[in-house]
Amino acid sequence: MHFDLTEWLNLAFRWLHLTAGIAWIGGSFHFVGLDLRLKKPKPGTAPEGVTGEDWAVHGGGFYHSQKYQTAPEALPEELHWTKWESYFTWLSGFSLLVLVYYVGARNFLVDPAKASLSGEDATIIGMSALIMGWFFYHLACKSALGRDNRVLGAVWFAFLLGMAIFLDAIFNSRGAYLHIGAIVGSAMVGNVFFVIIPNQRKVVAALKAGEEPDPRLGQEAKQRSLHNNYMTLPVLFIMISHHYPMTYGAERPWLVLALLGVTGVAVRHVFNLRHLGRPTGGAIALAVALALVSVTYVSVEKAGAAKPVSDTKLTYGDVEPILAKHCLGCHAEHPTNEAFSAPPLGVELNSYGHVHAVTDRIRRVAVDSQTMPLGNATGMTDEERRKLGEWIAQGAPQ
Repeated sequence: MHFDLTEWLNLAFRWLHLTAGIAWIGGSFHFVGLDLRLKKPKPGTAPEGVTGEDWAVHGGGFYHSQKYQTAPEALPEELHWTKWESYFTWLSGFSLLVLVYYVGARNFLVDPAKASLSGEDATIIGMSALIMGWFFYHLACKSALGRDNRVLGAVWFAFLLGMAIFLDAIFNSRGAYLHIGAIVGSAMVGNVFFVIIPNQRKVVAALKAGEEPDPRLGQEAKQRSLHNNYMTLPVLFIMISHHYPMTYGAERPWLVLALLGVTGVAVRHVFNLRHLGRPTGGAIALAVALALVSVTYVSVEKAGAAKPVSDTKLTYGDVEPILAKHCLGCHAEHPTNEAFSAPPLGVELNSYGHVHAVTDRIRRVAVDSQTMPLGNATGMTDEERRKLGEWIAQGAPQ
């Protein structure tokens, strides 16, 4: 068996990314939910300086959490810092981005039908987008826009939408999606690394020195933490979107991304309202429903574009040359595409039996969403896609 270091690195970084991400998201959801559930303690029942408390039961035990306006009179010797989860999530995610989308830019990022870019050009643009995204978001938070989270959120959303449209115009749509996720994820980690943790260190240092900490430090850290909470679900959608080509393969993939992003924010808001003990309201449910309906409409739009070319009965012999030209470079027992040492997802298309077993998947990616071949590097034509779709619609006869 051939040992492929790249594939093992891909697996290792993906596993680490998933594990660290779960830990980070879990911590974020827990602390934001805890903060929203806090109740003012009854007079004389809590230490001085405690402004909120919460009782919880979990795993057979009872937990009593208390939040101080600033800090207790004497800081404990050990403090738990929630930071490494976010750092490892970003480091592993960026490693995957480099390993898959930058090292393999010609296959996974460049789309010759959209723009004439080299792999190096695409990599520079992608990395520049990450840096630009962080500085735009961070400076917006520091500006007057940061005084109102709703206004700031609208401006940040507009920026991301513009970036999605731009990147989709020059990259293949799958790569554009992943870069929007990387931009948002980098902003989230930037919040932790550049704002939340440094501000908390300044507060601790001031308290140890017997000084009164600047309350703005805590307010800024809390704001960034809340932003991260709302950005989580859209990022999770993007993480899994590459498994669902009807999203990035739609006629207007940036619109699908925007609608599902808003849906994720709305769902997160519903849970935050529940933590506050407030009614979720029909408006949020309606917004989510409308977003899902809109996404469904946009997603199926392209699927309806593939129309039969004729009433002629087709056989496997009619589509075999199409598959050989556009699919076997990757989906063969021994791929000729240098990006793969084995057929992706274990799918081989070098015989009728292999092809017939996955005709539904072929239709979804090559006919409906038109996301395969990757970046349409082989130049598969609309006529070839329609012919392949017609053969499948006829039952994929041999």
